[in-house]
Parts: sequence; structure tokens; C-alpha cells
Amino acid sequence: MTRIDATFTRLNAEGKKAFVAYLMAGDPDYDTSLEIVKGLPAAGVDIIELGMPFTDPMADGPTIQLAGQRALESGQTLQRTLDMAAEFRKGDDTTPIVMMGYYNPIYSRGVDRFLADACAAGIDGLIVVDLPPEEDDELCLPAQKAGLNFIRLATPTTDDKRLPKVLQNTSGFVYYVSITGITGAANAVAGDVGPEVARIKAKTDLPVIVGFGIKTPEAAQTIAGIADGAVVGSAIVERIAKGDSAETVLAFVSSLAEGAHRA
Repeated sequence: MTRIDATFTRLNAEGKKAFVAYLMAGDPDYDTSLEIVKGLPAAGVDIIELGMPFTDPMADGPTIQLAGQRALESGQTLQRTLDMAAEFRKGDDTTPIVMMGYYNPIYSRGVDRFLADACAAGIDGLIVVDLPPEEDDELCLPAQKAGLNFIRLATPTTDDKRLPKVLQNTSGFVYYVSITGITGAANAVAGDVGPEVARIKAKTDLPVIVGFGIKTPEAAQTIAGIADGAVVGSAIVERIAKGDSAETVLAFVSSLAEGAHRA
């Protein structure tokens, strides 16, 4: 059982939904980013998504793109992202960390080396948005063999014919993208999301977590209420972009977590 599995088992026993927070590692700089990441569990975050900065993101809107640019300009690398996770693990051995990003940095490092390093750093799962199920031999299957969850995205355009392929080797949870398009572009609408979550849950026993377009505690509560949890990324990253202190960012995260946990 991975930390992700254990977290959902605990939340189910408590009758609570999951709150997942996304941050770009190294934004706006390593020290500030690490301070925020270390504060996330106390702010109510159940699972941390740690973005891997990349020069050419495809699914990210301006907010996350700019966060990646700030991180790269401050010297963030894949190694420093792994270092950040390892540093976090010194004080927290239970909160799951999922690394989210694109395949290029992993490929450049070498899959075997990356997986060994990720496990050593205390990473629990991967979301690699540009590797479709047809490429499972590339990273998904080796990752699962190494003990990492490989989390797949399902979207409003994932029809009934495609869904079994998407779910085939997914583990940990399914990440349902609530809107078509890029991150931070629109608001998630419960009436649209609910039937889609039900459709996915009819095909898998995995938890279904909804992300994209969730920006307020009220939205987190509404969306978590029709799924197994909610993910917030852009709204948190926007606070960092404004120059808010770590304390202020974490207070906002806490309000979002409270919303999701009220569901």
C-alpha cells in the first residue's frame, strides 16, 4: 500500500473527501517554495502535487507557465525538485507527494535513474501529462514496478471507448480534468462534472479527484461533494505570483482545504 492508498483509506474511515494542492517546485525560489510545501499538511492538504518546471508546457495556462518560468529562472532543476521532496520527508513521512509535469526532463535523466532517485526522495506518484496509455512501457509500467503510483488524467473528451484504455494501468487515483482546455482558464461547473465522475467511477474502484477551474473554498466544497476530492493549483500559484508571504499563501490553502473537507 502506497502513501496515497493509505491516505484514501484514512479519509474514507473519517468520512472526508481529499484536498490536493498543486505548487510549482522552486516558485518563486527554492527556499520560499520549500517553506510553503512544508506548511501544506498543517494547512489541511492531504496530497501534495509538486510541479516539475519545464520550458515547453502544453496543458498549462499562463499562471502555471509563468510559475515554471520563475522557478527555472531561480535555478530550479529536476534534481532540486527531488531534493525538495527529500527535505520535506525529513519532517513528514506520511503526506503523499505526486510529481506532475512532462516526460522530457525524466527522459533526459534516464527512466531507471529517475525512478530510483524519486523513490529515494520519498515520491509516491507521477502525473506525466504527455505520455498516453499507448506509451505505458516507457514510464508507467516501470514506475509501478518501482512502487510508485501512476496517475492518469481523464477529461470531458474521454469517451466510453477511450476510458478503459485510460484506466488500464492507472493507480492511486484518477485525476478528472473538469474543463476542456488549459489550467486556470475557466470555472468547474458541478452540473457538468457530476455525471462524468459517476461515469468514471462506474468503471473503476479508484478514487476520482477533480481538478482545473476550482478557485474558492465554496467551489472546493461543491466539487469535492460530487467526487472523492478536489485539486487546486492555479488559484494558489496566483497568490505566490502576487508576492504573498508563505504564511498568507498557507492561510488561503487552509481555507480551500476546509471547504473540501466540509463536503
